[in-house]
This record gives sequence, structure tokens and C-alpha cells, in this order.
Amino acid sequence: MNKIVNILKPTGMTSHDVVGRVRKILNIKKVGHTGTLDPDASGVLPICIGKATKVSELILNKDKSYICELTLGITTDTYDSSGEIVERSEVKDINIEKLEKAFDTQRGEIKQLPPMYSALKVNGKRMCDLVRAGRAEEITLKYRDVNIKELNILSFRDNKVMFYVKCSKGTYVRSICYDIGKELGCGGHMSFLLRTSSGKFNIDNAITLEQLEELHKENILEEHLYDIDYVLSNFSSIHINPLAVKSYVNGAIVYNKGFLKGDFKETDEFVRVYSEGKFLGVGKFLKVDGTLCLKSDKLFI
Repeated sequence: MNKIVNILKPTGMTSHDVVGRVRKILNIKKVGHTGTLDPDASGVLPICIGKATKVSELILNKDKSYICELTLGITTDTYDSSGEIVERSEVKDINIEKLEKAFDTQRGEIKQLPPMYSALKVNGKRMCDLVRAGRAEEITLKYRDVNIKELNILSFRDNKVMFYVKCSKGTYVRSICYDIGKELGCGGHMSFLLRTSSGKFNIDNAITLEQLEELHKENILEEHLYDIDYVLSNFSSIHINPLAVKSYVNGAIVYNKGFLKGDFKETDEFVRVYSEGKFLGVGKFLKVDGTLCLKSDKLFI
């Protein structure tokens, strides 16, 4: 099985826990997730099965969207509700106008400091593990460039702000909450997080682990699985002559006389490769003596 399944991760489970459950349910060893979703968070977690694990990084690099709750007046060491409270402050004179100004500091292309309690690595060690081992002094936080493409306040009540965010890869929504709380002068932490989309996958077409198990038992899981090329639709396509497939699969160069059709352009770097309607993998264009040629980059057969 070389497919992708969109799992609705529950709270209380790590992304690795979900991978373990999928392995057990489907009895397949080669299973991987497409980017860590914190144990306290729930929502969309695409899971790659078999050779589909080769595209997990491509899904990881896509935009994500979330519904988040920010609780003002309480700051924690992890920037979320799982951490220790480090400061309590009175929340006063906060209105929508002040909130919008604070949210404005987080919109667009910004530089963001990740939380100390994160899976980012320093000298091969996760930062959260170093902090828990009392080795925080080994960590030097560095700003990261992230793009907050949408950031909309949904509600504000009882010191709690519910908001929607669409952001680039590498964004920490916890840091958005922390920075907004700091901007308002009262502190704050992320008290709820639901991932609503990851690339092309969204919450409307996600299934629970319980549904996965039931659908698998009933042999009707196929209609809830996605082909590998589903997540590669941003690449152009090319169909090659069946006689060129052996060369392509063996890593040899396919010259343009082996090209049949497609929507590709000479300026494309990568392209989806098909032959007789079958998806073969991702190919890379190169020029040989000024002629456009094709070579395999990732095989999925």
C-alpha cells in the first residue's frame, strides 16, 4: 500500500503515537507522519504509508491553518497549557482595538523566536529535552523567518481570544500567543489548538483512528486514501513513451524523443512522470547539449 490517509489526531496523543496506531491497524511497517502536532493539539495529521513516505517532506513544507485559543493573563514556560505557570498578570483595559493592534505585529512576514520547549535540535538534541535535563544554557534561540498569511480574531470573551491563523511551515502558533500577550503587557498562553488544514488536506476529509480501523475491517478504506500524486498537483506533468520507462526507472536519462505529452514548461525543475496512465514518480529536467532531458528524482513504483 503506497497511499496517504488524513487522520484527525485527538488530544493526548503524540504524532508518533498516531503512526504506531496506523502501523498496527494496517499491519504495515513503513508509516510516517508529515510534521509534529503537539500532544495537547488536535486536528489534521496526514499519514504517509509505504512509498508515500518519500513525499512526507513535501507535505510538511506546505502551509498550515489552525483555530487557536489564547488565554490572556497567564504565561507558561512552554507557551501552552501543558507547562508551568511562570507569571500571572491582571488583564485590564483590553478591547478589540488593542487586540487588533497587537495581532498586527504578528501578520505578514515576521521574525519569530521558537519556544524553548520545542522539538528543534541543538547539536543533535531536541531543545525540550535539553531544558528538561537542566541544560538550557546550551541553547541560543535564533529568530526564524515565517509568514503569517491570515490572522483573524474570531471572538474575545473572559480574557480568552479565539482566532484563526494560516501560516507557513516552521511557524509556532504558541509563539504567536506568547508574543501577543507580551505586546499587550499582560502575558498569555495557547490554551487550545486545532489544526484545520495541512497543505491540500483539511479537517472536512479527515478520519479518526477509530474510523480507520472500522473502514479497514470492512474493506472500504480505499475511498478514504489518497494517491501520492494528489499532493504533487503543483508540479506539471509529463507522459513518457513506455519504451523509455526501463531507462527512467534505472536512473538513465530520457531524451525528449521519449516525451509524449504533458503540461510542462522548459523552465520547470521538477515534474510528475507518467506512462500509460501510471504514475512513476517525480522527475527532474536537465539540459544535455542544449536539449531538454528527464532524469528520475523520486520513484514510486
